[in-house]
Amino acid sequence: MSLKIINISIVSFLLQKTFPVYSLPNMELKAKSPMKTQSQGMNRVTIWAVIVAFVVIAGGAEGRNVKTFNTFEYSAMSCRAHSASVTEFGAIGDGKTLNTKAFEAAIAHLSRYSAVGGGLLYVPAGRWLTGTFNLTSHFTLYLHRHAVLLASQDIKNWPLSDPLPSYGHGREAPGGRYMSFIFGTNLTDVIITGDNGKIDGQGGVWWNKFHKGSLKYTRPHLIEILHSRSIQISNLTLLNSPFWTVHPVYSSDIVIQGVTILAPVKSPNTDGIDPDSCTNTRIEDVHIVSGDDCVAVKSGWDEYGISYGMPTKQLVIRRLTCISPYSAMIALGSEMSGGIEDVRAEDITAINTESGVRIKTAMGRGGYVKDIYVRGMKMHTMKWAFWMDGNYGSHPDPHYDPKARPIITGINYRDIVAENVTMVAQLKGIPGNPFTGICISNATITMAPESKKEPWTCSDIHGITSGVTPQPCGMLPAETTTCHFPERSLPIEEVKFKKCIYRGSHA
Repeated sequence: MSLKIINISIVSFLLQKTFPVYSLPNMELKAKSPMKTQSQGMNRVTIWAVIVAFVVIAGGAEGRNVKTFNTFEYSAMSCRAHSASVTEFGAIGDGKTLNTKAFEAAIAHLSRYSAVGGGLLYVPAGRWLTGTFNLTSHFTLYLHRHAVLLASQDIKNWPLSDPLPSYGHGREAPGGRYMSFIFGTNLTDVIITGDNGKIDGQGGVWWNKFHKGSLKYTRPHLIEILHSRSIQISNLTLLNSPFWTVHPVYSSDIVIQGVTILAPVKSPNTDGIDPDSCTNTRIEDVHIVSGDDCVAVKSGWDEYGISYGMPTKQLVIRRLTCISPYSAMIALGSEMSGGIEDVRAEDITAINTESGVRIKTAMGRGGYVKDIYVRGMKMHTMKWAFWMDGNYGSHPDPHYDPKARPIITGINYRDIVAENVTMVAQLKGIPGNPFTGICISNATITMAPESKKEPWTCSDIHGITSGVTPQPCGMLPAETTTCHFPERSLPIEEVKFKKCIYRGSHA
């Protein structure tokens, strides 16, 4: 209850004592004696003085930023027993004050409760400028609907970190990489959520430096979590990442839900969500506008990914909407050297996007992409509906093995509708190492007025089709079949959110 409500209640009580409510059935009052009336008048003056003094004092207290209570419900994999507001640690939400130390202090304070119910850091309405900061285990970062986290545009506030072992180098430069804006490693049970609050990477400064070639290290991600399990990212808007937006790596049991990701369509490499060497991941109810792939599934780069040997597997993607005029709705690769398997995508929509589901690899990658299932894909205004490329991507250094052959097999698409498409498919495997086990069924592709005369381009592939128009290429002969989609659910699909209640106070 706020102090204002307390004030009103007390004033109401005093008024009732001063001016009792009379029953007036006949609109008449009994006469009072002069002495009694005078005495009551004095009492009323005294009580009115008390009321005025109380209101003045209370009003002054409110002017001194007294804490008020705040209660709300939210959904999460885990609820927290302890909480704090970032304002309690000196943060100022004016969009100008750098709040890195306040966030660090708040998270350090709440980390003490890791073993006794966990902690929640509440970010109230405001524009909170900060440098990078690290998360902790059994922890929730919660953003109010009018809260905006602003990443510092001063590169001095972005420390360097080592390259990922499955990449060997920074993805853009031989050295290290800048630490991600929100970062965590070796964590258990970490949640980033809110009431559609915003996290803005303010990536323009990074994009400009990238285009000028003035960066010595790889650009930072907006959110990156490594070597962790039980991760939730939900009910947020993520804006203008310097590089890939959400990058879980070497992690498991991940739910990314109800997130909107926005970046200019010409911003460089602003992938939406990139699960990388992760197991048991669920991405759902996500809207992405991006300068690169909306979802890019990865598992390491050439010899480093082969050596590290950690695949991405058991991935569910559903109810995804993507706009990416220069890239794919879902990309598998090109960094897939640790392997990608058991990916299930359904009820997904691409609008004004270069391609639907795209497989990217090359000789030297090694690894595999197998057991891929897509069901219920809608596309409108596309360059390609289907795209597989066996000659894609650069290599980290001259030490990769050019004979390392990637295996691409078991690729299933069914129940597809696409409109205004320039070319149905470009499916190019690797000479001497064809892509096999391709199945496309129940797919209707309507061509754009200025579409290519040959809607299919196929080489070094093997597979079948059923009920597909326009007529597929000869390497995909027609058979009566329905492409497979697993009916048995994955463990991550059984994870349910709890209803949590935040009862806290903030200045």
